[in-house]
Amino acid sequence: MNDTSDSAIEMNELLQLAVDEGASDLHISVGCSPTLRISGRLRPLDSPALTPDDTERLMKSITSPEHQQRLREQGGTDFGFGFGEHARFRVSVLRTKGSVGIVLRQIPKKLMTLEEIGLPPQVKELLFRPRGLILVTGPTGSGKTTTLASMINIINGERDCHIITIEDPIEYYHQHRKSIVTQREIGVDVGSFGEAIKRGLRQDPDVILVGEMRDLETMSAAITAAETGHLVFATLHTTGAARTVDRIVDAFPTDQQEQIRTQLSVSICAVISQLLLVRADQPGRVAAFEVMISTPSIQALIRDNKTFRITSDIQTGAKRGMVTLDSHLLALYDEGIIHYEDLITKSQDPDSILQRLQEMGGKKR
Repeated sequence: MNDTSDSAIEMNELLQLAVDEGASDLHISVGCSPTLRISGRLRPLDSPALTPDDTERLMKSITSPEHQQRLREQGGTDFGFGFGEHARFRVSVLRTKGSVGIVLRQIPKKLMTLEEIGLPPQVKELLFRPRGLILVTGPTGSGKTTTLASMINIINGERDCHIITIEDPIEYYHQHRKSIVTQREIGVDVGSFGEAIKRGLRQDPDVILVGEMRDLETMSAAITAAETGHLVFATLHTTGAARTVDRIVDAFPTDQQEQIRTQLSVSICAVISQLLLVRADQPGRVAAFEVMISTPSIQALIRDNKTFRITSDIQTGAKRGMVTLDSHLLALYDEGIIHYEDLITKSQDPDSILQRLQEMGGKKR
């Protein structure tokens, strides 16, 4: 990829290039050229390899003294960064072999509709529930934050609510529209996710967004908030509805797990798992989803510790907008949208996928 070959490359030039090329990420690391991730692929720039002095200088050009102090004390720091009117980035600064590395994730300026994301229309109905827990799950970089921001944007435009978002860091900025939106950043506005949820319950919320359920305190507070009459959105780094429920339950001490299963069975509205895959038909990426929407049968499976049967209920719940990840992957492959390798490696049950391909008369493309 062509770029300026000036050895004293400036951060503004790199950020502008990331915006112009539609890159999702910019990597700055000692010993290699600045590198963009475009449509899921890493593309090094045609410029000299960066030195420790280069990465230190680039880091200081966008990092506040407070975050530089945190980098020195903790070996890393994360923050949101606005690039003028052009874009916004989520920045992770880290120490690596004694030098500074930076990864910048570009946050899209325009929020997509649920249709553009690829979610079934029944998901929108969930956004008008008075209470409950909606989990968006998937690995890092799978688009969870974008999906949640799009959901909050819909609520903000169509419901008169008080929405509290708790994020680390804040990525999408929401303007007050039909709703009031209070956005709180961990380490800036409040100490922790758990503390923010507990305090938030005294701030007349209708909707609470929890950027990440990363510990027992946060999980417990989020479940309590959903039980006590609030619509709660949260993320987890899991794939699939059954694994997500098991992950939450397993986080609690053994003597509390039966109670948590009962609470979850009542409070969970939906689990949406997603992956981002490189498209096979055109440049760009496409999301693959598993959607579980709670039913009395699924509630009973969660309560009775039979989560392994949830997938069967999802398979028979198409009319409610449910779909298994493997079914969605197979549909995307059948339409020529994703590669065979992604179909097999990202599926929950590759043997079943291969059998279904044979039944369909499908061949490796």
